[in-house]
Amino acid sequence: MGRYVLQKLGYALLTLFGVVTVIFLLFTILPGDPARMMLGQNESAQQIAVVKKKYGFDQPVSVQYLQYLNDLSPVSLHSLEPSDYSYRSEGKYQAVSLFSVAQTEVVLKVPYLRESFQKNGKKVSAVIAETLPNTVILAISAITIAMLLGVMLGIISVLFKDGWIDKCIQLVSTLGMSVPSFFSAILFAWIFGFVLHEYTQLNMTGSLYAVDDFGEGSYIQWKNLILPAIVLGIRPLAVVSQLMRNSLLEVLNQDYIRTAKAKGLSFTTIIRRHALKNSLNPVVTAISGWFASMLAGAVFVEYIFGWNGLGKEIVDALNTLDLPIIMGAVLVIATLFILINIFVDVIYGWLDPKIRT
Repeated sequence: MGRYVLQKLGYALLTLFGVVTVIFLLFTILPGDPARMMLGQNESAQQIAVVKKKYGFDQPVSVQYLQYLNDLSPVSLHSLEPSDYSYRSEGKYQAVSLFSVAQTEVVLKVPYLRESFQKNGKKVSAVIAETLPNTVILAISAITIAMLLGVMLGIISVLFKDGWIDKCIQLVSTLGMSVPSFFSAILFAWIFGFVLHEYTQLNMTGSLYAVDDFGEGSYIQWKNLILPAIVLGIRPLAVVSQLMRNSLLEVLNQDYIRTAKAKGLSFTTIIRRHALKNSLNPVVTAISGWFASMLAGAVFVEYIFGWNGLGKEIVDALNTLDLPIIMGAVLVIATLFILINIFVDVIYGWLDPKIRT
């Protein structure tokens, strides 16, 4: 298993290299001058030249690409000349020097995602560190709702196969898969946050942290998590319930299940002790894919509910063409997606001994 994980990590590095290349080329060919974006309307030719020199925008695209790779690499090369872009200043890089050769220093550092164009030079890593935890909390809450309710509804569908309960669950699942998340978000916010606010006490908008009435601090407002988590979990819930039903029905037709029936075990005991675990492989696949996509797909839900997560930050960055934040967010999401898939492959081996072999 260890060798397999190392192999997957190797493929992951190649995939990330491709993602970095595509992202850089895509945002480099966009019209517009990054230096002018940073300075706004009150720029002068001298100020633009200084900014281009500081951030390496005056270099050819090929050199900028190598500098971008160097910024992202944990082991990187840096000039000892203060006027060079790659000079290792303390405020720019968090690094430990390994050794020096001539005018070049080799360091071990935290990947540098550069600085925001619109947030007064604030580091992209700091922006992501502030917003990503909120998105992860929202995604975990949504996928937990989808997994628990989806598996339960799938089992109920099997217990009442072809009955009216089974048909109702399938109908609701079909509707859940067909309704876009942004439409569900608007509908839920209006119904439960406005029309029924007197009974639900839920808000139409709000993030995890709310500022107190005196503006002296913030506190966690868990009720603001309810509506966005439910909306974000509707579509994966529908998929999980359908997959669980179909997978469980397939497992129940296996020979070892017939043997368990011949021993006189009850139907619920057979499902709980023998069939359920072996039915979870497609569910785990769906959960992993949905969880990774939720980190990127929560954009509309976060924006509609005013949830201060990475998705809302991406929308704000797109509106202001804050390219470093967009590029950094996409890289972080891609990295998490790859790591989640590797983790799921390990879970497969625990669920199915044949895969482990």
